Amino acid sequence: MKGKSDFCSMQILLTAATPNEIELFINHFPNVDILITGVGAPATIYHLQKKLYQSDYDMVIQAGIGGAFSNNLELGEVVFIKQDTFGDLGAEEKRTYTPFFSTGLIKGHEFPFADGWLINATSLPKDFTLKGVKAVTINKVSDSYLQKIQLTDNFDPQVESMEGAAFHYVCLQEHVPFLQLRAISNYVGERDKSKWKFKEAFENLNAVLTSLIRQLKD
Repeated sequence: MKGKSDFCSMQILLTAATPNEIELFINHFPNVDILITGVGAPATIYHLQKKLYQSDYDMVIQAGIGGAFSNNLELGEVVFIKQDTFGDLGAEEKRTYTPFFSTGLIKGHEFPFADGWLINATSLPKDFTLKGVKAVTINKVSDSYLQKIQLTDNFDPQVESMEGAAFHYVCLQEHVPFLQLRAISNYVGERDKSKWKFKEAFENLNAVLTSLIRQLKD
């Protein structure tokens, strides 16, 4: 990353799957480009790749909500995703899931993957602290206990989303520094949305974004 004296001139792109996730932030920093990609990995890959072809950025930030696999993370808490992967890219036979990284169909040791993971080497600003966690990206949000166990057994993740690994994949391929932030809105498998904490997640996510961008820009 750049030194602190260079942050004020940083060209920053902020991405989110939906405008709701960054609605409280959008009008605060007119010198930060905003990209709403749409939900899911395909939309994220297409729109982010296209944007990075059009403009050069010193930093790309993805902000969104996500589910936590255990109550070690609190609802509303904002975390930094250190590494992510495609959690449902594989085969399921007789209720057993096998990631393609384990079969050789996808080479988990070839760039941008490292042992099947998309690892972010970009660090947060020096005085900025968030929990660094592992995440999986899935195409199907489900209340299936089997799916939760399959993901836990294969990846031991702390967070799930529908766009994170796609974001990491593009940024690593394009060699652009990036940060993925997730606010915990629910626990994985809980589909009763009355128990989700959307309001707290959105508010905390936008507060962290505001603080982060100010540190990068000041």
